[in-house]
Amino acid sequence: MLLAVDIGNSHMVLGLFQDKNLVCNWRMQTNRSTTSDELAAGLQGLFQLKNRRFNEITGVIIGSVAPPLESVWCNLTKKYLNCEPMLVTGGKIDTGLAIVTDNPGEVGADRIINSVAAYSRYQKALIIVDFGTAITLDCVSAKGEYIGGAIAPGLGISFDALINQTAKLPRIDISSPPRQPIGTNTETALKSGLLYGFGGLVEGLISRIAQQFHPDIPKVIATGGMAGVIAPFAPSIESVEPMLTLEGLQIIHARNC
Repeated sequence: MLLAVDIGNSHMVLGLFQDKNLVCNWRMQTNRSTTSDELAAGLQGLFQLKNRRFNEITGVIIGSVAPPLESVWCNLTKKYLNCEPMLVTGGKIDTGLAIVTDNPGEVGADRIINSVAAYSRYQKALIIVDFGTAITLDCVSAKGEYIGGAIAPGLGISFDALINQTAKLPRIDISSPPRQPIGTNTETALKSGLLYGFGGLVEGLISRIAQQFHPDIPKVIATGGMAGVIAPFAPSIESVEPMLTLEGLQIIHARNC
């Protein structure tokens, strides 16, 4: 079985694949000070919850935007999983995706992985919106070329900054939407500003970016931990695909084996 590891700035998403089928997945908080032994202990607990064992793993692939944790995971896989991990890093692995930006090596691994998965599935021009610590919009041409995109602050870090820099605004649960854009109290006003506001930000970026694809009409999909919360407020998003990054890791691993 293949263990796919997506190391993000806020969370790590793990997936266990039997051939092309995702049979288990987990989400863990990213802790840059953790050790490989501590991480292995946590991972073993997650495996036990699904009645899985370390000796079932025959391959590991890692995509990361947190470099300090790459070595931690490499040590873990060698020490506890008896595997040499495959690392998805700029220009060092065959993704099957042509990167035609100014500096291909600086494009984040997660952005390439998402684009690989999306183009493999749809085979057409795409805008992929990833709602993570940052909100990224990644663009793939109809020919299967990664052509660039946009990066904006994520909802979570923006909300944290707002709460930390104001004296009277409370931290609220934004998992449920406001009934209307005009908030009639502090809580609904915050919900409106965050959800309608970030939905509008993403919708505006999609509209501007889509014009550059002319005459192609790109398909717009979303992924990432906050996708389910914000996507309903950006009408151009056609589908939410939470396991997109894991699927991309599986595809890249298969291609390089």
